[in-house]
Amino acid sequence: EADIEVNDVLLRFFEHCRRFVALVEENSTAMHQVDAFKEGPEMRRVLERVAGALCLPPGELNADLVQVAFLTCSYELAIKNVTSPWCSLFSEEDAKVLEYLNDLKQYWKRGYGYDINSRSSCSLFQDIFQQLDKAMEESKSSKPISSPVIVQIGHAETLQPLLALMGFFKDQEPLRANNYARQAQRQFRSGRIVPYAANLVFVLYHCDHAKAPREEYQVQLLLNEKLLPFQHSNQTIALYADLKDYYRDILQNCRFEEECELPKNNTAAADEL
Repeated sequence: EADIEVNDVLLRFFEHCRRFVALVEENSTAMHQVDAFKEGPEMRRVLERVAGALCLPPGELNADLVQVAFLTCSYELAIKNVTSPWCSLFSEEDAKVLEYLNDLKQYWKRGYGYDINSRSSCSLFQDIFQQLDKAMEESKSSKPISSPVIVQIGHAETLQPLLALMGFFKDQEPLRANNYARQAQRQFRSGRIVPYAANLVFVLYHCDHAKAPREEYQVQLLLNEKLLPFQHSNQTIALYADLKDYYRDILQNCRFEEECELPKNNTAAADEL
């Protein structure tokens, strides 16, 4: 009997953001860091090792074919819990290189690579806080909470930009084709941030014994069922008022239509970094 509404404009914002579609999704140069890494020394070594294992000339393989084999290994392990024969082609170092290749793609297409990647999610971010505000106001007036639980279902492409908008998992140095070794301890690991069945939960608490009105409502975040420390405090619980203050600019000034408007001149996607 659940009330279900399909709202692709809210949850598939990336399809409706013209700036993102034109400058990133359909721009052949937007993934230049990914393309450069495919031709770089780390991937060349992987290609040579895999070609050797298959008794093939290295020239018959490319990064895309090797990535398909690696993903087949990954999928069978994750979904069927079996070790695919494809896994025998790869060493641990190969796996790290191929993980970085995927992280590069997610970083530049869904993460911090271009501002529009995350800014396009601001309508979803604002909707979350509007729902929290409504629950808080109903609680203050002693009304029953009209929507005690709200479930929004999307994809990794929905969640990754939202987390980037909130500033999570941002490394000091951008992920690039030429800094693989320096990024060994990077925060941005898409396989850990948005794995299968990834989820982000906002939990609003009403604290009956708060010492001050400002402390009456507090909030926690859980990413993939684990508490996520807030950016502004590095704590796992925050005053709701403090959280809104921290994100005030996004809540008040990020407007989807304006953010997603196409530039009047033919600006290259790289200029938006």
